[in-house]
Amino acid sequence: MKVLIIEDNQELARNIRDFLGREGYICASCETLEEAKEKLSLFKYDCILLDIGLPDGNGIGLLNLIRTEHKDSNVLIISAKNALDDKIIGLEKGADDYITKPFHLAELHARIRAVYRRKNLGGASIVEFNEISLNTDMFEARINGTLLDMTPKEFDLLLYFLVNKNRVLSRQAIAAHLWGDYTDNLANFDFVYQHVKNLRRKISSAGGMDYISTVYGLGYKFNSHKQE
Repeated sequence: MKVLIIEDNQELARNIRDFLGREGYICASCETLEEAKEKLSLFKYDCILLDIGLPDGNGIGLLNLIRTEHKDSNVLIISAKNALDDKIIGLEKGADDYITKPFHLAELHARIRAVYRRKNLGGASIVEFNEISLNTDMFEARINGTLLDMTPKEFDLLLYFLVNKNRVLSRQAIAAHLWGDYTDNLANFDFVYQHVKNLRRKISSAGGMDYISTVYGLGYKFNSHKQE
């Protein structure tokens, strides 16, 4: 999962980035509204942690932009202890949840996961499609009940495909989702091909059907209707 941390407290932002990084998240951070707008114009994020009180303005205005141009992004507001109005306005403007400073990083992580499950996975921690079953709490993937030996990147890749069934995903989008924004400047994305190849091989070896097709010149697509 890609997370954008919009927080001007550098120590807090660093602690959040380090904690979520250890949990396998791809994190980027910025300290001002202008920096946030620049990142949002260039990249997509699964979750945005938005501090309302920023040096160059109120984050509520940015929330309006996010909900207009980044409808699929989950937004969790980080608010000051007594900023009740900001919480209410934020939720009314489309934020998915909020957390009040100071907070435990474990609680923040739990809220991020809860929001993602609620919005992207129908509230469930188990994602199932035909013979494929993913446990997003245990990070386990099974084919007809058989546990697959998968790397964390392969698990995230399969989940990304399942959440985006029947959509063409470019190699660049896959790379950015799994490895971060810095991949935007890479000359090629051959490493994505290898990860997709390994994932398809492991699924097929366990008796699963190959739902992933190559869309030449564009990327890959997970076909929910594929019957071969």
